[in-house]
Amino acid sequence: MAKTSAVVRNQKRKAMAARDKPKRVALKNIIMDRTLPVEDRFEASMKLAELPRNGARVRVKLRCRLTGRSRSNYRKFELSRIALRDLASSGQIPGMVKSSW
Repeated sequence: MAKTSAVVRNQKRKAMAARDKPKRVALKNIIMDRTLPVEDRFEASMKLAELPRNGARVRVKLRCRLTGRSRSNYRKFELSRIALRDLASSGQIPGMVKSSW
């Protein structure tokens, strides 16, 4: 099991990213619009820089839903390889069987 503080920090980042997403999208659209004057685009980039870093979607780490493990996760299932294997072996994931050859 991962440290509780790391899991809580990541959940906080997810919430901040969801909260700040409209602001970031609006500012990025202004920055990328080449028809606007340079001063307006620069001002938008400064406002974007003033937003909290943890509000960016890039800062959110993919963690296992069950254990909180941060490494070797499958995006499709949002589970770590260990938790995925345990669930698959016990028949909890439909259609997934442990391979043997």
